[in-house]
Amino acid sequence: MKIFVYGGAGQISSSVISKLLDLGHEVYAGTRKPETGKKLPGLTWVFADATQPTKGIEVLEKVERAFFISPPGYTDQYSVLNPWFEKAKTSSLKKVVLMSAMGVDFAPPEAPFRKLEISLENSGVPYTILRPNWFMQNFQTYWLSGILKDKKISFPAGNAKTSFIHTDDISSSVVSALLNDQFNGKGITLTGKEALTHEEVAEKISKHTGLKVSYADISPEAFKAGLLQAGVPEDYASFMVFIAGALKEGHSSPILNTVREITGKDPISFDEYAEQNKKVWLN
Repeated sequence: MKIFVYGGAGQISSSVISKLLDLGHEVYAGTRKPETGKKLPGLTWVFADATQPTKGIEVLEKVERAFFISPPGYTDQYSVLNPWFEKAKTSSLKKVVLMSAMGVDFAPPEAPFRKLEISLENSGVPYTILRPNWFMQNFQTYWLSGILKDKKISFPAGNAKTSFIHTDDISSSVVSALLNDQFNGKGITLTGKEALTHEEVAEKISKHTGLKVSYADISPEAFKAGLLQAGVPEDYASFMVFIAGALKEGHSSPILNTVREITGKDPISFDEYAEQNKKVWLN
């Protein structure tokens, strides 16, 4: 099949692309710099940029199915991706998979992410919406500098548990949803196999690295200040504080069997993740 993947250079999308190519599909990958994309058989890089949401959408006329993910840093996901969904309506696509986030289905209809989901649900295009929980990989991206510099995970989570999910389980679920029509018309929340507090995460990273990593339960204000200092836009920093608050209230703790239902495999455990990635924290 010919399949379009938005945000092709990102962590989830690049894994989706790799899995689709391995299965013999032809992939059109959207990125703001198509000229720098890795050259691989069956892969065509095309222009797609969150700041120019109507540019490049004609690629949907060439493909049968498409995957969309909102680029990090943008709180108005609706403005970024809805032009693509409008185009999808007239391009006779057989399937669109959208990755949003756990809990978006409970957001008010005017919230940009929920508004985007509703737009897809009402588009008439066959769809699946996947809503993953917080990523395990956040500990080697967003929270990495704190672990390297201070041996601390600083986050306003209290002792709430979170069923963190490995990004490979997300990309495997995306590929399954793209290729398998039994999930059409569904919104599916994806979680890991266990729920952990941030203190337990710090203990697991410590165990696998030999470091002494601890957890600091900081205030939402300190969390936002740190995000702003790291160059995160004000509106996105506020959004991160909001979803961190939902985590602290326990909304990220449920454990679901959906990864196994979609992919046929059990989700990767945090211990497996920490062992695979320990070198990242030993820099």
